[in-house]
Amino acid sequence: MIGVVIPAHNEEALLRHCLESVLTAAAHPLLDEPVEILVVLDSCSDGSARIAEQMGIKTLTTRGRNVGEARWTGAESLIGAGARWLAFTDADTLVSPQWLVRQLDCRADAVCGTVSVDSWDTHSPRVQARYESLYQPVEGHRHIHGANLGVCSIAYQRAGGFKHLQAHEDVHLVRDLERAGARIVWTASNSVVTSARKESRCRQGFADYLLSLETA
Repeated sequence: MIGVVIPAHNEEALLRHCLESVLTAAAHPLLDEPVEILVVLDSCSDGSARIAEQMGIKTLTTRGRNVGEARWTGAESLIGAGARWLAFTDADTLVSPQWLVRQLDCRADAVCGTVSVDSWDTHSPRVQARYESLYQPVEGHRHIHGANLGVCSIAYQRAGGFKHLQAHEDVHLVRDLERAGARIVWTASNSVVTSARKESRCRQGFADYLLSLETA
C-alpha cells in the first residue's frame, strides 16, 4: 500500500483542491496497489475536518502546532497500516496526476521533487526575480520540500523518521536518510504547484521564506 500524508492547520480554503489532485494521482491507471490518503489536522479550528470527511479522506488530530510532529504522526499511522511507500505533500499544494507513479518509477529509497509557485500576484517583482535567481529546478538539484517528498517506509524508519520540529523537519529527515546510506533521487521531472501566500501556517516555512526575499 502507498500512504500519502498531508498535514493541515486551518486549511479549509485550499484543502479541497489539494485532496482532489491527490485523489487523481491515486487513481492513475499505472498504479497497481491501493493508496491511502491521511490528513493530519494540526490544531485546526476551521472546516478542514469537514472537508476531508466530505471527500471520504481519513484524518488524525494533533494539537502541537508542529509540522514535524504532524508528519511523523501520519507516517507512523500509515506504516502501521501496511504502507511500503510514503508520499508527503502540503494542504496548499497541487500534485500532478503522475505524482505517485513518477516517485515509484525512480526505484529509490527517497525522491526529492521540486515545486513551482501558483501565482506571484501578491508579491513584488523583486521577490519573484530573487526567488527564480536562487531556485534551480533541474535534475540533480538539492532542494528539499515537505510538499514534494517520497520515501520508502523501511528507509524512513532506518533514518529515524521526522523529528518533532516546527520547521525544517523535511531537511533534517533527508540529511538523516543520507547519513543512513539511502539512495536519493533529486528530480525536477515531478514538480508540484504550491501557494505563494503571505500568511504562514508554519514559522520559517515557504511563506516566510518568500517574505524574506523582499528585503534580501
